Amino acid sequence: MSKYTYKYNYEVKFMAVNLSKGQKVSLVKKSDAPVGEISINLNWTRPEKKSDGFFSSLFGGNYSIDLDLGCLYELKDGTAGCVQALGNAFGSFDNFPYIELDGDDRTGDNESGENMRINGNKIKEIKRILIYTFIYEGVTKWKEADAIVTFKCQGEDFVVRMDEYNDSKSMCALALLENENDKSFAVEKIVRFFDGHDKMDKAFNWGLEWVYGSKD
Repeated sequence: MSKYTYKYNYEVKFMAVNLSKGQKVSLVKKSDAPVGEISINLNWTRPEKKSDGFFSSLFGGNYSIDLDLGCLYELKDGTAGCVQALGNAFGSFDNFPYIELDGDDRTGDNESGENMRINGNKIKEIKRILIYTFIYEGVTKWKEADAIVTFKCQGEDFVVRMDEYNDSKSMCALALLENENDKSFAVEKIVRFFDGHDKMDKAFNWGLEWVYGSKD
């Protein structure tokens, strides 16, 4: 007689939802529940630091890609802007624009990647949010970076994988969040590549003015 039984893993409470391109899902499943905090994590593959060999040739000697997480936002009153490390526009969770970036991982040493928080309790003031990433420094090798963005809301994970690539462009619009009757945000997987912020802005009709910026 077998003495083995199934051991339940109590840490796995929810299955992650992997979004397909063009797929749109609601972040909030219970219509009567408050949205609460929405966390967004960007993580990517970091090559090992070696003086020569495969990774050296692959990344042209720049072993660490500075991959940045950011967003464009538009509020109900028409106010628009961006949250990103470039320009020190880290935002605020409790105050306008109710979106905050936790910092800038320039070296790739932070295993948790880069993280952004959206204050879902302010959903009545937010119209839409476009989540994007761009390579600030390093060779544009999107496939090797293997970027993954995870949205967490009410304990459920929604995953956007970068499963198509365009190494001629350094910026990628990943997902669009749109207000759903002030009850939830619908998130749609986008994954579209652009030459820069201004081109992406125009494609999604944001209407911001862009100037050259630097972290130095």
